[in-house]
Amino acid sequence: MNFSYNIYSIVLLVCAFATIILSNTIYRRGGKAVKWFSLMMISNAIWSAAYGLELASVSLNQIKFLINIEYLGIASLPLNWFFFCLHFCGKECWYKKPLNLTLLLIVPITTVLLVWTNSLHHLHYKSLTLDSTGPFPMASIETGIWYPIFTIYFYILLICGCFLIIAKFRASDPIYKRQNYSIIIAASIPWIANIAYLLGIRPLGHVDVTPFAFIITCFFILIGIYRFKLFDIIPIAREKVLELMQDGFLVLDQKNRILDYNKSITNYINHSEKELIGTNLTDIFPNQEEFLNKINEQTAGKIELELDINHKTLYLEVDILFLYDNKINNDFTIIKLQDLTAIKADAIKTKEQATELERLNQLKDRIFSIIAHDLRGPLVNLSEVLKMIANDQITNDEFKTISPTLSKDIIYTTDLLENILHWSRSQLEGFGINKEFFNLRRLIKNEIDYHLPSATLKEIKIIHDVFPNEVVYADMLMIQIVIRNILNNAIKFCNKNCEVNITANYQKDGSIMVCIKDNGIGIQKDVLEKLSNEENISTRGTLNEKGTGLGLIVCKEFMKKNDGRLEITSEKGKGSKFCIHIPTKNKEEALN
Repeated sequence: MNFSYNIYSIVLLVCAFATIILSNTIYRRGGKAVKWFSLMMISNAIWSAAYGLELASVSLNQIKFLINIEYLGIASLPLNWFFFCLHFCGKECWYKKPLNLTLLLIVPITTVLLVWTNSLHHLHYKSLTLDSTGPFPMASIETGIWYPIFTIYFYILLICGCFLIIAKFRASDPIYKRQNYSIIIAASIPWIANIAYLLGIRPLGHVDVTPFAFIITCFFILIGIYRFKLFDIIPIAREKVLELMQDGFLVLDQKNRILDYNKSITNYINHSEKELIGTNLTDIFPNQEEFLNKINEQTAGKIELELDINHKTLYLEVDILFLYDNKINNDFTIIKLQDLTAIKADAIKTKEQATELERLNQLKDRIFSIIAHDLRGPLVNLSEVLKMIANDQITNDEFKTISPTLSKDIIYTTDLLENILHWSRSQLEGFGINKEFFNLRRLIKNEIDYHLPSATLKEIKIIHDVFPNEVVYADMLMIQIVIRNILNNAIKFCNKNCEVNITANYQKDGSIMVCIKDNGIGIQKDVLEKLSNEENISTRGTLNEKGTGLGLIVCKEFMKKNDGRLEITSEKGKGSKFCIHIPTKNKEEALN
């Protein structure tokens, strides 16, 4: 190839070389927007270098070959500019759709192919001749049908990119405005140069000043890089951080109307995004007077809110900040909402666990006290009596006299051990419950027979009214223990000639309510309250029978595990009524 270099070609070649070095430096800064800008500079460098060699060429064939090279840069430059603007403004998701990307690539690819094959169809250039009338040979071009199509495409991408930058410019903070301002000025230079060239305003004859203008554009943006920290502080970084944050943000004007927000705020309010801008804060938080008063009184600080959002209770910590800036015409309020629901739930759960642990510790201490005193006493008495019998220290008549007392102590000890055993097992992790269908009348009848001797001793009548075919679904052993404890209490607190009535009735919720009612001495109000709070209370019966204090605790625990409940009503001097609700179906059947 033969070249005759001139001032224009030398300037373009030097600038193209400098642009390549600069683009490599910018590319290393990282970030998608930065990389697309560096690719745009590479496109400009290809255009400038090839055009510089074109201006130094002396033959038409050489010029045509270099024009083919130029269009690699010319066709890709507006595309890289548009991609750069999309990334800079946070709209990169748009071109990732296959259809949009295809529409963007059709024109530049078609243009390059038409330029390379122009001699076959002349769609891009009607004619391409060599003009030697100037100071150096130059290409004289007559455009074809495709040339204006590509020019329109070129300008559409430039316009769309500038529109995105201007939109970002209008909503940016001062530092970002200086960045965008430098880009807008830089982008306008090639516009002016190219429009002048197309309108025939050509002070340099056939020389296209557009690549020179793009070189100036690159250097303007270079100034932005080092003067305004362009690409070091990209506006979209601020927005992406806000959108990725789980905390909600609101920006209010002086009249407490919403000016701006992030997407997370919709998790904490009952309004959609479309309704937010311009909405008054009172409409968003209508029943939060303390919060609204702090805003109206301009009191900065933190406050906790309890909100009902989509039928769920949320606990939020609200941080209020008031912004006063002499550079801004108005004052602004910034509100941050942080979700504390999980923390609150953990705190409540921890508190409940601590309360339950304290209750269990108290009960444990009570059980140890019973074991140390009430359980040891009867066993020691029995042991001493047996020793005396073995050593012939007491007669048969004396033994017969003390045997009723020993019998009561053994019965008490047996009941105590049974309740301690069952309660302890129920507290074990993974304690199994064997639920099954069983005949309720048969179980109650067996328990009546079990308590008949003690009832006969006090001349107490036990009357039951339970139909033969009543079937319930629960752990039979647990229900047996519950009924045994309640029946034992009824007999224990009845005087002679009292009655104990046992009834069973179906309830609306599908359960069977078994009630054991007596007309004994009843329960005092303060004792009844303690029983309702699951405090273990031990009182003696009408014949001085001792109690363990664990029976009702075991009953409540077992009914809870069987999806039932225990209800107690009593009046001092008139008797007591204990009702247990036992399911008749398993949970799956109940749901269906």
